[in-house]
Amino acid sequence: MTHSIDAATDAAGATAAADDALYRKISLRVVPFLFLCYVVSFLDRINIGFAQLQMKHDLGFSDAMYGLGAAVFYIGYVLCEVPSNMLLARFGARRTFARIMLLWGIASVGTMFVRMPSHFYLLRFALGVFEAGFFPGIVLYLTYWFPAPRRAAVLSIFFAGVAVAGVLGGLFSGWLMRGMAGTLGLAGWQWMFAIEGLPALVLGFVALTRLVDDPAQAAWLSAREKARLAQALADETGGAARAAHSASALVQALRTPRVYLLAFIYFSLTCASLTLNFWMPLMIRDFGMTDVVSISLYTAVPNALGVIGLIAIARHSDCTGERRRHFAGCTMAGGLALAALTAHLPSFAAMLALLSCATVLIFAALPIFWTMPSRCLSRAAAAPGIALVSSIGITSGIVSPWVIGQIKVRTGSMDDALYLLTGLLVASGCAVLVTMKDATAA
Repeated sequence: MTHSIDAATDAAGATAAADDALYRKISLRVVPFLFLCYVVSFLDRINIGFAQLQMKHDLGFSDAMYGLGAAVFYIGYVLCEVPSNMLLARFGARRTFARIMLLWGIASVGTMFVRMPSHFYLLRFALGVFEAGFFPGIVLYLTYWFPAPRRAAVLSIFFAGVAVAGVLGGLFSGWLMRGMAGTLGLAGWQWMFAIEGLPALVLGFVALTRLVDDPAQAAWLSAREKARLAQALADETGGAARAAHSASALVQALRTPRVYLLAFIYFSLTCASLTLNFWMPLMIRDFGMTDVVSISLYTAVPNALGVIGLIAIARHSDCTGERRRHFAGCTMAGGLALAALTAHLPSFAAMLALLSCATVLIFAALPIFWTMPSRCLSRAAAAPGIALVSSIGITSGIVSPWVIGQIKVRTGSMDDALYLLTGLLVASGCAVLVTMKDATAA
C-alpha cells in the first residue's frame, strides 16, 4: 500500500512538472510578443494624456474638449469590439492582430497632423475602430493556450503592460515633447505621436510571421505536447467546442444575465483605471510640479510600482485559487486611496504615495477580473461574451473622460470625480463578493 501511494505521488509530481514545463514553453513563445504589442497599443492610446501638456495650449483646446476627444476613441472601440472578436474566432489571431496593429499605427501617426477639434475627434474615433478587439482578442486567444487556473498570472503580465506603457510614456514622452520641439518646424507633441506610433506598423508585419492561430498550428510544440494541452482544455470545458463565431453564439451571450453583471463590474473598474491612464500627468501637475519633463518622469513612479504590485497580487491569487476577496480588497482599498487624494496634503511625496497605492491596487484588480468571464460563460459563448463584457464595460472610456473633464471645468478640481470613482470601485467589489461565490459556466 505504501509503495502504491509513493508511486501515485511520484506520478502526480512528474505530471505536474511536465505541465509546468509545457506552459513555461508556451509562455515564452506566445506571451512576450503579444505583451510587446499590447504595450505599444496602450502607449498609443494614452499618450494624449502627455500630449495635453502642450497640445491644448497650441490648439486652443479646453479640458472639456480634450476629455471629449479621449471619449470619442471609445465610441469607435465599443462599436467594433464584438465584430472584431468574432472575426478573430473566424479568421484566426494572426491576420486579426496584424490588421489591428497596422491600422492603429496609421491612425496614431496621423494624429500629429491634427489642427482642429474635428480632426482630433475623427482620428481618435478611427483609432478606436482600428484597435477594437485587440485586448478581448488577447483574452480569447489565451484561452486557447492556458487553462483557467493559470490565466490570472498570464493576464497579469498583460495588465502590467498598461503600467509599462505608463512608465515608457513617462520616461520618453516628456523628453520627446521638449527635446524635439521645433525640429523641422514641428511641435514636440507632433514628434511624440509620430515616433510612438511607428512601432505598431512594424509589429503588424511581424505578427504575420510570428503568430499562429491555435496550438494545432504550432510547429514548436510536439504532437505529445499538443495532445496534453488539448486534453487539459477539454477537461476544463467538458469537451465543448472552442468559441463559436456564429450568430447563435452571440444570441446566447446576449441572453446570459451574468454578462451584464460582469460588464457593470468592469465598467466601474475601468472608470478608475482609465482616469489614472489619462489624467495622471495633470494630477501630478496639480500636486505642485510644473516642468513637463519632471511631470512625465514622476508618472513613471506609480506605473512602475503598479507593474510589481499587480503581478505579485495576481500570482498570489493564482497560488491560493481565490478570486473574490482579492478583487474586492483591491477595488475597495484602491477606492479609498483615490478618495484620500482629496485631502490635498502639502507633501508632494505623500500625495505621490497615495496615487501610487491607488494605481497598484486598481491595476491589480484587472487581471483578477478577467479570470471570471471564462468561468461564467459557456465555451460556445466565450468569443462574443468576452467581447460583450469588454465592449459594454469599456463604455467607461466614453463616459469617464467627458464627465471628469466637465467636473474639472465646472469645479476647478477633480475631488468630486474621485469621490464618484470611489463609489463605483466599492460597488464593484461588493458585487463580486455577493454574486461570484459559485461561478460556473452558463
